[in-house]
Amino acid sequence: MMDKSLEFNQIGDLDPALTGSSDDLFDSTKFVGHWLNTNRNTKGIAECSIAPSGEQLAITILGAGNDAPIIWPTVPAHLLANLEEEAGQRSGALAAVFQFGFMDAEVYIRVNRGVLVIVLHATFHDGSGRTNYVNREFFFRAD
Repeated sequence: MMDKSLEFNQIGDLDPALTGSSDDLFDSTKFVGHWLNTNRNTKGIAECSIAPSGEQLAITILGAGNDAPIIWPTVPAHLLANLEEEAGQRSGALAAVFQFGFMDAEVYIRVNRGVLVIVLHATFHDGSGRTNYVNREFFFRAD
């Protein structure tokens, strides 16, 4: 097996899309709003609200519960570059981590043609034997 390592000696060695600041990458206001899952029967995330909070964005999620929605804590979002390899596009994305004690939920969010896409990675820490998982869901703007 060949040992391959990445070395960047100069900023010119990096993909040009990664050399600017995240503030220059995109207009984060396209994320702001109240979003509803396109699947009314979801067992995952039912709703997502993204709002300005100081100089960043904050995310609130409602999980689908058996009897009522499950309100997740509001957490700050971190801006990311979203590089679309197939089309050579560059846009923005958001990342956030929700910590519940028994589980961590990492979410990665982007807007694609007006649809909010949330990828959720859940990791369990409670010894329950549940399998960690990843899930992707789609949302439309409700406001």
